[in-house]
Amino acid sequence: MIETYYAGSYWLARPETAQACARRAERFFHLLGRCDPAWTRWYETADSFDEARKLQFTPDAATFTKLFGEKENKIGDGFTFWLWTGDNLEETSSVRGTCGSSSLRLPATCVVQPYAEGPIADRVLTAPVMAEVLRAMALAWDPEWGVATSEAHRDSVTEKAKPGTFVGWVMYFSRLRGKVPPLPAPVRIELVEDKGTLITLTHERFTASNPEHVALAARVHELLDRAGMLRPLQPWPAG
Repeated sequence: MIETYYAGSYWLARPETAQACARRAERFFHLLGRCDPAWTRWYETADSFDEARKLQFTPDAATFTKLFGEKENKIGDGFTFWLWTGDNLEETSSVRGTCGSSSLRLPATCVVQPYAEGPIADRVLTAPVMAEVLRAMALAWDPEWGVATSEAHRDSVTEKAKPGTFVGWVMYFSRLRGKVPPLPAPVRIELVEDKGTLITLTHERFTASNPEHVALAARVHELLDRAGMLRPLQPWPAG
């Protein structure tokens, strides 16, 4: 069975206008396109692959503002989107997200489902690219927490996968969550401007079937938990 991956960022109770969310979305898709050329052309969803391929979407602020104005893309006091890309049905990638809500229960999100297999997957499912995807999320969405990891490993270490509470291949911690403690080699720690910190566990592709990867993740979990870094999302500070 192919091990599948995702990259997601999350934050809670930060109300924003449709225009503000649209500007964030525009910046994110611009930065995502710089991560790999496969992420430069996007489409809206439809009932079939052929129909959806006719719905090319320009990911700029004006188009997102129009999208967020449609009833089906409003959720409570927030907004939602779901775009995809790919040249054939077997090799696709998607981005879905929610933004702008003041809800204390449902977090705002931006989640990338990368290509699962094929030459593009070989290109993007690497530590440097996944780190750049999380960096793009941090710069555009300013989330509290983010992760890019194996879904199999996530499901093996947590039952409900609450954002902010578990360890994955690449992680992002906002400065709001505190200071990242020293972590063992080969873990890489790097700052994202003044917003937060990226942590990459392994340079090679992290897999749930590799005992060394799993053991390293468990050790990093222990250290981050001890430092108070692993906890559920908190409402975004006012102002």
